[in-house]
Amino acid sequence: MPASEDLPYISDRDVESVLTIDELMPVMREALIEFSAGRVQQPVRSVLTTDQPIGWFGLMPAVYKDVLGAKLVTVFPENVKLGVHTHQAVIQVFRATTGEPLATIDGRVITAWRTAAVSALATQELARPDGRTLAILGSGVQARTHFHALRRVRGFEEVRIWSRNSQHAAACADELGGKAVSSAEQAVRDADVIVTATGSRDPILRGAWLKDDAHVNAIGSVGLQRELDVEAMKRAVAVLVESRESAMRESAEIVQSGAAIYAELGEIFAGSKPKPGRGITVYKSLGVAVEDIAAARFVYMKLDRS
Repeated sequence: MPASEDLPYISDRDVESVLTIDELMPVMREALIEFSAGRVQQPVRSVLTTDQPIGWFGLMPAVYKDVLGAKLVTVFPENVKLGVHTHQAVIQVFRATTGEPLATIDGRVITAWRTAAVSALATQELARPDGRTLAILGSGVQARTHFHALRRVRGFEEVRIWSRNSQHAAACADELGGKAVSSAEQAVRDADVIVTATGSRDPILRGAWLKDDAHVNAIGSVGLQRELDVEAMKRAVAVLVESRESAMRESAEIVQSGAAIYAELGEIFAGSKPKPGRGITVYKSLGVAVEDIAAARFVYMKLDRS
């Protein structure tokens, strides 16, 4: 992994040329196992909130294997009105032994796919094996990446898509071969696997709608935002997270409901914690730095060897 005198910038197109969901899933699995085993240095992300327009800027550093790095990420919800991505990011990676910079890597594509890859791993472990109905609440980038990732682990026969913007839902459904529905309840009722990826500040998924063995990947809320109501959290037999520390600081859904965290995903993947019994399961995704740094390391090494 040589350092270059001319620090390379790896663009989103470069990332897309080497990053596949099938290769990324085992990378994410290993990174989360290492994290839960205590072999990763990673503080909880720090966030600077901006106003006019409202947005936030996050710093996410970690040391993983032979690299250290940080993702700098911004989220500006009003960008959607401008036709600009709401999430923007770059990842800076360094050699862990000397601190030499190795590359600056576009982080937007990595963020989109690493999030979906971890949800696919959670679904593979937690959702019923014969699940055939997928409900996606949201119609943006994460709706699309989750559709493609979750199809790797379950043979869905029906995909329902709902969005607060019905035109966006219809366009997303047309693109993915799903069915746009008129309400979140219509999407969720009797669904085996549910993805919430809306960024809504207030709950859009009600626990009363969930079937008794549904699995939920809760993606789109951080901080004070909540996509799942208290009943959904309390009905779950198990709530799983990437990091207990991050979840207790960053998930209003967990903190406000008082839901107990059953395990970190890395503990389930490693077999150090048994899979939960039959019932509703919720994977509360927040995104942690080791995922970004592990994915960036994977991209850098593939490009460096090509």
